[in-house]
Amino acid sequence: MRLSGYAGLPTYSRGNAAHQYLFVNGRPVKDRLLQGALRGAYADFLARDRHPAAVLFLDIDPLYVDVNVHPAKAEVRFRDPALVRGLIVGALRHALHAAGHRASTTVAADAMAGFQPHTGVSTGPAYSPSSPSAQGFSGWTSWSQPAAAAQVLPGLNERSARVEPRWDGPSWPSHPAQANDLATGHSPLATPLDPLDYPLGAARGQLHANYIVAQTRDGLVIVDQHAAHERLVYERMKAQMAEGSVTRQALLTPEVVDLDPAEAERVASRAEELAEMGLIVEAFGAGAVLVRETPAMLGDTDVQGLIRDIADDLAEHGAALSLKERMAEVCGTMACHGSVRSGRILSAPEMNALLRQMEATPHSGQCNHGRPTYVELKLHDLEKLFGRR
Repeated sequence: MRLSGYAGLPTYSRGNAAHQYLFVNGRPVKDRLLQGALRGAYADFLARDRHPAAVLFLDIDPLYVDVNVHPAKAEVRFRDPALVRGLIVGALRHALHAAGHRASTTVAADAMAGFQPHTGVSTGPAYSPSSPSAQGFSGWTSWSQPAAAAQVLPGLNERSARVEPRWDGPSWPSHPAQANDLATGHSPLATPLDPLDYPLGAARGQLHANYIVAQTRDGLVIVDQHAAHERLVYERMKAQMAEGSVTRQALLTPEVVDLDPAEAERVASRAEELAEMGLIVEAFGAGAVLVRETPAMLGDTDVQGLIRDIADDLAEHGAALSLKERMAEVCGTMACHGSVRSGRILSAPEMNALLRQMEATPHSGQCNHGRPTYVELKLHDLEKLFGRR
């Protein structure tokens, strides 16, 4: 049995399954087993309403597949469906893991398409605050400045971006633990290396307290700090769960979270599974749960909001998903609560440490819902914007 073909990165997902092409021994099929295996391989990377794009060719001994179960031969039946599913899921996850932190190249193309360079089409006089030209603006016929208007453009002096000076400190580590040490002031690696040579480059600034702008050797990278760190926390939590060693922190005062009776019962019934994720809860009368411990990696998290979001996840997906899938949804919710929030000002070492952790973490090119965590623009893309190419 042999599997070959192409599989799209999670950031190239689609709203339906129209971009999935499956072939068995060269014959196109619409088989639920194969479609389910494809979806299962991407379950850790895409929201449930998104679908991967793929072209897969499965070659199998004809003795192990029945092609006569459908009048149009669009469906097949395998003698060992578990083996086929395991091959597809395992091969695709291995390929996605090999992709590392990459995001789809269409992300950069979409970003480029969003830029609207100024072309200077106005034929009126040069702009001045007292007499702006209305030419070139659809629907404008005249304009007069209010007498009390200030002679300064609003927002011109407001700080919307923060630029960091060139980093001349020590080299940046490639391992997440070393990146954490650097961010907290511990001793870094001794071998010098220019940060521009790293895949995600060196942080140069932060826009709107949410987007990190980094310079690479041949372009620039813009990172969504919340989405990126959410993925890092999620992958770290999964690794600890697999090892059975999720570190917990006890709350100084156990917190009572009020819920609807049905929600409270639903959360309390999953106490054992939640404990494996480092969250210790127990029933506390009718319509409430008591939280004693939370995962240490979440830090000082909003316990009330976390429990309510988990209750919503269990209510929405509880009946439709398997236990493993339900817990994956909960794990994603916990990672969201434990990640760097939008609006938080980061220092240069913190931003660079985040970039190094992204490079060392598989699947960090997309958040838990399949959206890109960063956009990369090459130097030649920037030169095109300014007519240099």
